[in-house]
Amino acid sequence: MWKSVRIIATASMFLLLAWSAPAFSRQDPHDKQKEQEKPQKQDKPAERQKQDAKPVRQDHQQAKRQQDQERPNQQSNGRQDARRQQQQENAKRQEQHVAQQQQDQQRQTQQRRQDDSARQHQPQAEIRNDQRQQQRQRQDNASNQQRHAGTHQDQRQQSSRRQQDNRPIEQRSSARVHQQQAAWRDDRAQSWQSEHRTWQQRGGYNGYRIPEDRFRSYYGQDHGFRIYTLPVRYVGHHRRFQYGGYWFGLIDPWPEYWAADWYDNDDVYVDYYGDGYYLHNRRYPSDRIAISFYLR
Repeated sequence: MWKSVRIIATASMFLLLAWSAPAFSRQDPHDKQKEQEKPQKQDKPAERQKQDAKPVRQDHQQAKRQQDQERPNQQSNGRQDARRQQQQENAKRQEQHVAQQQQDQQRQTQQRRQDDSARQHQPQAEIRNDQRQQQRQRQDNASNQQRHAGTHQDQRQQSSRRQQDNRPIEQRSSARVHQQQAAWRDDRAQSWQSEHRTWQQRGGYNGYRIPEDRFRSYYGQDHGFRIYTLPVRYVGHHRRFQYGGYWFGLIDPWPEYWAADWYDNDDVYVDYYGDGYYLHNRRYPSDRIAISFYLR
């Protein structure tokens, strides 16, 4: 049985092969051409891709070449810009240097002109100063002559009065003596220790101050005098006495324990003590009467 089956199968296969061979032989040539063209059509896209890829690569290569060519140009342009900037800075520095030199020259020229002008005016200024000094010297000489003349006159007057005052009181005018006593009696203190005040207690001396050279010539312990021998003047019920070319007046009352005629017999002097001028009595050296000086 199995042999029969095998025979049948084998026969079937031969029949099939015999049927398919004529059919393949009867195939249309046009169909064969189409079947041959199919792989060619399938190959065209790859070729196109290859062909399309070639221009892109060429463009990239050209762009790269252009960049490589432009880089030296850019570098050269940058160098040129740096050179131009350096040249401009150098030009500015040179201009500033030139301007500074011009300013210095102008200053020097102006200073020279001022120096020349000062030199030209210097002799005139010296002449003016000499004239002023000469004028001042003349004025000082004139004032010194006036002072010396006044000093000699005061000395003569004092000498004359002393000669007259050396006479006894009885030989003087009784009317004058009585007048002097009455006037001095009104200035006598009741309690001098409580009534008198120093210049410091009065707030300081604010009157006229005698020049130092004048003061040494006529005032101090070595220059004594008597009040009675001095010229007297009344200003507002206050007496002023002239001595050494100046007038002075008593600000304090005189002590009650002094002699009634002290102004006639006691030697006194004017001195500057601490804070102002005072009248000192040689008989009472611890007492100081505040006085003030006046030009007239």
